[in-house]
Amino acid sequence: MTSDIAVHTEGLTKFYGARRGIEGLDLEVRAGEVMGFLGPNGAGKTTTIRLLLDFLRPTRGRAVVLGLDPRRDKAVLHRRIGYLPGELAFPGRGRADELLRFFADARGGVAWSHVTELADRLELDLSRPVHTLSKGNKQKVGLVQAFMHQPALLILDEPTSGLDPLVQHEFLGMVRDARAAGQTVFMSSHVLAEVQQSADRVAIVRDGRLAAVERVESLGRRAVRTVEIHFDDPVDAAEFTVLPGVSDVVVSGPVLRCTVDGRLDPLVKAAARHSVVDLLSAEPDLEETFLSFYYHSEPHGEGAVDAARAGA
Repeated sequence: MTSDIAVHTEGLTKFYGARRGIEGLDLEVRAGEVMGFLGPNGAGKTTTIRLLLDFLRPTRGRAVVLGLDPRRDKAVLHRRIGYLPGELAFPGRGRADELLRFFADARGGVAWSHVTELADRLELDLSRPVHTLSKGNKQKVGLVQAFMHQPALLILDEPTSGLDPLVQHEFLGMVRDARAAGQTVFMSSHVLAEVQQSADRVAIVRDGRLAAVERVESLGRRAVRTVEIHFDDPVDAAEFTVLPGVSDVVVSGPVLRCTVDGRLDPLVKAAARHSVVDLLSAEPDLEETFLSFYYHSEPHGEGAVDAARAGA
């Protein structure tokens, strides 16, 4: 594996008895990119992360992280990773600054000015005891400890859980800054919108299997659009229901409404046979696209995965 690959998995599989956590995961995360790891709760995202960190042992398959073996090189590897778990549990009754100083010392020393800068960005009061903090403020402590030592790889499990929208926006700014500094970010989420602004690519998992790997912009091009066309004269719905990618066709006199999955070209060419007064196309909703991938499509991600490996 080359140094430009931060995370590499081959056939990574974990079963809990008869229940599948993740199966046959083949994934590469490039060094210096932000990869969104997307799927509904229970899809296998947290299982994958725990396997990468050697908190779980795989049933079969393997993972290489920063060129190291997660089991054999665990101690070295963990010093180079910033990890935010999906479920935070901080021990003791100390203040936030005391807990973060402990983490800083454990990592060989971190400039305290950098810690306070991160806390200020997230509007975190470091003087408060951690056990008194709200879920959102505990999440901020978790984010600071993950980012504070400027790790080569950030592994973030549902990082915006409990954060208000303004803090979510600041967090995404931190992710973009990390990428600009050459760090790699692997960020799991069940909400596509929160990675849309910062991710280079997204990997979508469903039912423990990889469904697709896409660049964010290409996923948008696959998106389902709502289209409304106004003609000079009434049109026949049958002319449009046979078009590829066109569904939910409703015609009311000279107005046609439909849903288009993929390219608009077939619909536009069919409409051009008539006199068009107006055409309205709603912006693709990436959340709808994600749901379409997850609930309606067959596991067609193999082609997308191959394209991604080829540099798509």
